[in-house]
Amino acid sequence: MNFFVIGCGRVGSELAFRLYKNGHTVVVIDRNREALNSLHPDFRGRIIEGDVLSEQMLERAGIAEADGLATVTNSDTLNAVVGHMARTIYNVPIIVTRNYDPSMLPVLEAFGCNVVSSTSWGAQRIQELLLDPSFRTIFSAGNGEVEIYEILIPSAWDGKSLGDLLRNNPDCLPVAITRAGRALLPDSETALQNGDMLNVSATFVGVKALHAQMDSGTEA
Repeated sequence: MNFFVIGCGRVGSELAFRLYKNGHTVVVIDRNREALNSLHPDFRGRIIEGDVLSEQMLERAGIAEADGLATVTNSDTLNAVVGHMARTIYNVPIIVTRNYDPSMLPVLEAFGCNVVSSTSWGAQRIQELLLDPSFRTIFSAGNGEVEIYEILIPSAWDGKSLGDLLRNNPDCLPVAITRAGRALLPDSETALQNGDMLNVSATFVGVKALHAQMDSGTEA
């Protein structure tokens, strides 16, 4: 596949090299020659120094044939504009934009781009680890608004139903239970066993409620 990476900072250079190592054709564009020099020495994609807002330059680089574009500069505004151009002018099918300032998220989302916010996601993850590292995140959707957690069921909940654990918690939904190495799809009547590995999909509000419910079971 043919990918464009706009911006060659730490994220851009790492992304470009990862894509290249996986056999894709990669075009990297940055207006800063020193930034382009940070690319891995084994990178063999196309490197362009120039203004990423220049339609002429983008067309010469072949953006009309791109399968995907990641705009990962250190400017949220520039990322939004380039992503919007790629989608509306050149019909690039997959666009991912990097976000720094959480207040800019609604603007980026309004442009119809996939957004990765290291600030929002990082703060969410750090908060979770500070509150209780025993709830391990194994998948994060969007920018951490919904995550899948892996939770070890303690002896205090042995024999109780999954419905009891998730009672009155619409922001926390069961995904799977792994028991003795085999996964199953649970329902509200499923009896929990000590040592079960429970996967739930939850918002931060939902996982807080699950914490409280598990603590109530432990105290009982």
